[in-house]
Amino acid sequence: MSYAKIGRFKIKLPRSVVARRALGVGLCAGGTLSFLPVLGLWMLPLGLVVLSADSHGIRKFRRRLDLKVATWRRSRRRGRADTSPTKKGGPG
Repeated sequence: MSYAKIGRFKIKLPRSVVARRALGVGLCAGGTLSFLPVLGLWMLPLGLVVLSADSHGIRKFRRRLDLKVATWRRSRRRGRADTSPTKKGGPG
């Protein structure tokens, strides 16, 4: 069974390669029609995640993007921890 990992969540994907590719292409196509009420840009990255289960090029792109996002989040957390106000002294 194939899984798509998004953050800390795992989503089951169809067993059939054809079904996974159809789902991924459908989600990407729906993401391009984001001006319609139900369809939106949220469908585009989800479609890429589904397609990355079978496509080497998309998987490589997604892994690089995951690494960049993780590095960015880590640097933001580190920066926020460094700039947090500290109390000097004590009550008094």
